[in-house]
Amino acid sequence: MDLRELEAFLAVAEELHFGRAGARLYVSQSRVSQLLRSLEHRIGGRLVDRTSRRVRLTPLGQELFPELRTAYDRLRATLDSACASAQGVRGVLRVGFQGSADERILAAVTAFRARHPGGTVELVEIPYADPFGPVRRQEVDAALALLPVAEPDLVVGPVLPGRTQVLVLPVRHPLATRDVLDAADLAGCPLVGIADTAPRYWREVHAPRRTPDGRAIPAGPAVSTTQEAIAAVAAGHGGLLLCDTTAAYHRRPDVTSVPVRGIPDSHVTLIWHRDRDSGRVHAFARALAQTSGTPESALRPVL
Repeated sequence: MDLRELEAFLAVAEELHFGRAGARLYVSQSRVSQLLRSLEHRIGGRLVDRTSRRVRLTPLGQELFPELRTAYDRLRATLDSACASAQGVRGVLRVGFQGSADERILAAVTAFRARHPGGTVELVEIPYADPFGPVRRQEVDAALALLPVAEPDLVVGPVLPGRTQVLVLPVRHPLATRDVLDAADLAGCPLVGIADTAPRYWREVHAPRRTPDGRAIPAGPAVSTTQEAIAAVAAGHGGLLLCDTTAAYHRRPDVTSVPVRGIPDSHVTLIWHRDRDSGRVHAFARALAQTSGTPESALRPVL
């Protein structure tokens, strides 16, 4: 049986959408349909009902899904282990991170070292305004970068559970005494921006210029590093949106942070270059997924 057929069925079963399943597997929607039809022919029954309005599993698909999910995860773990052994999970794996290396990242490093005594992980801070460049320039083997990631040459690995976003402010700012802020409050505070080494779509998420209800947000200075951003806040040049763990890591007496409701949580994902796959990277991705509680299905295969 073709492993890609199983991957296509599992992706459709979990996404209930052929387009999203194709994006998850990095193949076209028509390729997903082709693989699914081949699997259905092999089994001798329909697994998915698809109309112009929705996708759902047939009774046979519902019966088969949990068993295939378990079997596939075991098979992938076995193959990844064999791949790691063949390629040698030895030597140094350089992993970049933005802002702070929190407990989730350190837990993955510990798990990786425990499972692969011949390998080690070096954590390297990468610029806030250049989330993808260090991977492309081979300064790191992989990087933990903030979503979104829409780069065709990069593989998106496990996505970690979200963190609450906070607004970092000077302690004397009028909003600094609040227990919580609404997204609309951002219209009353310039936001520290991000240098244009980062793609525009990425900058617009992390330093938005409008609130969710359409109000303009004043622009503060553009920075390249997290330290520059915190310094700009302390100097009174504006506020800064960060996840709560990074804000806590960079705590200093002249700034404070206030949670912001009404904006999405901050998510981090592991990325690496499509042309530089390795057993070490896959082993670390699996350790990261397992220690953070991310489903192993989040380790997206490349067909």
